[in-house]
Amino acid sequence: MEEMNQGISEITELNVGDIVQGKVVKVEEKHALVDIGYKVEGIIPISELSPLRIETASDVVQEGDELKLQVTKLEDEEVVLSKKAVIAEKAWEDLQETYEANQTIEATVKDVVKGGLVVDVGVRGFIPASLVETYYVEDFTDYQGQPLTLKIVELDKEQNRIILSHRAVVEEEEQKNRQKVLDDIKEGQEIEGTVQRITDFGVFVDIGGIDGLVHISQLSHTHVEKASDVVAEGDKITVKVLAVDQENERISLSLKATQPGPWDKVEEKIAVNDIVEGTVKRLVNFGAFVEVLPGVEGLVHISQISTEHIGTPGEVLEPEQTVKAKVLDVNEEEKRISLSIKEVEAEKTKENIKQFENDDDQSGFQLGDVIGDQLDKYKNE
Repeated sequence: MEEMNQGISEITELNVGDIVQGKVVKVEEKHALVDIGYKVEGIIPISELSPLRIETASDVVQEGDELKLQVTKLEDEEVVLSKKAVIAEKAWEDLQETYEANQTIEATVKDVVKGGLVVDVGVRGFIPASLVETYYVEDFTDYQGQPLTLKIVELDKEQNRIILSHRAVVEEEEQKNRQKVLDDIKEGQEIEGTVQRITDFGVFVDIGGIDGLVHISQLSHTHVEKASDVVAEGDKITVKVLAVDQENERISLSLKATQPGPWDKVEEKIAVNDIVEGTVKRLVNFGAFVEVLPGVEGLVHISQISTEHIGTPGEVLEPEQTVKAKVLDVNEEEKRISLSIKEVEAEKTKENIKQFENDDDQSGFQLGDVIGDQLDKYKNE
C-alpha cells in the first residue's frame, strides 16, 4: 500500500465537493478504483469518467493514471469520485473565456446523432445539423472522428448546454476571402473564374471566394438568347472586371471583352471591290444596315440600293432579306463598311447585255438587224 500511496498525500478528512489527487489502482468494466490517500479507495463510476458516452472504463483511464477528482458522495465505507466534474468545471471556465472573446476552439466529433454532431470540449457540446456547413449535408457519417474548428453560439452552464457552429467559422473565413478579393481586384483586370450559376439575365462566376456577374449582354459580341447557349455550370472562363462596388460587394464582369471583337482584323477578311452576301438587319431613312460577318454590319446608303430612284429603302428591301453588295470602303478603326447593292445590279446588267451580245454574234445576226426587221414590218403594215 505504501508504494501505491507514493506521491498521494494522506487525507484524514473529506467533504463532498473537495478536489483530490488520486492514482488509478484498478479498472473494471463499469468503474475504476482510485487511491486518494484516504482510509478507503475511491470509486469512479463509468458515468463520472467522461462527459461523453463510453462503453467501458478502460476507454478513458488505465491503471497508474494520476487524476484530479471531485468528491461527489461520501459515506464511511464508500467515496464516490468524479473525473467528469473536474474536467467540466475547468472546461466551463475556458469556454466562457472563449465565448466572450469570440474565439474559435478545436474539437473532435465523438458521435453522430439525430439532428447533428456531438463533440468533446471538456463537456458535451452539440452542433445542430444546420450549423455544420454552409450547404446541406445529407449524411454525417464521414464526420465521425473528424476534428472541426468551431465557434460557440450558445453557452448555459446551469442547463449544461453548449451549442457550437462550424458553419459560422466557414462563413467568417469566406467573408475574409471576399473582402480580400474586393480589396485586391481592379477594374480592367482579366482573371480566371468558374461558372457557378446561370440565370435568365446572366452568369455568376466565382473569381476566388466571391461571385461576380457577367450580364447576358457581356457574354458575346453577338446577340445571346440564353446564357446556357454560351457557357455551362462548372466552366472555367477568363473574364474582364468592368466595375467593383465595395460597399455592396458587387463585381461586374465581361466575357466578351476578353475575346476578339467581330471587327478585329476585318480588313483581312473583307476588301474594297469584294462582292459579299449579307442579311438586312435594319432599315433607316438614309439606307440599310447589312450584316456581312457575325456582328459586323455595313451601310448601304439609299443612293446605293437600286439603279432606279427610290423614296425609302423599304420600297425594295425588308429585314432579314439576303442580299449581295459590293464593298466600297472598309475602315476597321472606325468600324465602318460602305456597301453598294446598286453596283452589283449594274454589273449584273452589264454581264447580261454582254452575254446577250455574245449569243447574238453566234446566231449570225445583230441586235440592230432585229430592230430593223421589226421597223420594216411596221412600215409594211
